Amino acid sequence: MQHYCCRCGHHPLAHGVPEGDTHERDYCSACGYVDYDNPRVIAGAIIEREGNLLLCQRGIPPRVGTWTLPAGFMERGESVEEAAQREVREETGIHAEILTPYSIFSVPPTNELYIIYRARLLEWNDPPGHETLTVKWFRAEDIPWDTIFYPAIRQILERYIDEHAGGTYGIYSGSMDNGTIHFMR
Repeated sequence: MQHYCCRCGHHPLAHGVPEGDTHERDYCSACGYVDYDNPRVIAGAIIEREGNLLLCQRGIPPRVGTWTLPAGFMERGESVEEAAQREVREETGIHAEILTPYSIFSVPPTNELYIIYRARLLEWNDPPGHETLTVKWFRAEDIPWDTIFYPAIRQILERYIDEHAGGTYGIYSGSMDNGTIHFMR
């Protein structure tokens, strides 16, 4: 919770349902500013090369040393596709082409929305950024499943492997509890 109004400096912020709203929020009783705490967007990509999937080993908290897809928080002024490309570049050193949406996955307990694309490696001349210990390509059977960072990432990888075997990719939309896979015709 923010303790001061970022607009007028009033202290403390009130908590409740602001006039004309439908949800409890922090708001300023002096100037009416509402502090919306909306979901954060995480953009990233799943990249395959010759049957191998690219994973990054986390170099920063939380869970240093676990494996994940290259992904991170979208920045102000970016499109989701630009954020995915930037995160892939920052975390792996790879310049990638975004191909298609692959998974739109909400995680209500952490207030996050994952948007993961299928992408293709264009160029790889740079080392990974400081958030990554190492980058590695894994065959499906060699993925370190016990050290995957987050259950949502595991679900995305498992579904991708299943769909890759069938040669048809869908777009998943849903949450950590349930969702739908939409196949394009």
